Amino acid sequence: MESPIVIANGVELATDLPCSLVSFLEQRGLPPRSVVVELNGEAVAPSEFAARTLQPGDRLEIVRIVAGG
Repeated sequence: MESPIVIANGVELATDLPCSLVSFLEQRGLPPRSVVVELNGEAVAPSEFAARTLQPGDRLEIVRIVAGG
């Protein structure tokens, strides 16, 4: 049986679902405080990452926040 798929930044990723958005990010080595996330076209506040549950077919856009000077 294949793992469910979510699409992150245009790439299909097999993952164990359902899972929270924060778990998905951490599994991929992305600290939740270092990214901005859009889920199915809707911006998600970092305070909502733990409460948002990913489902098969969800589309994510994940942008890393880079500080510089």
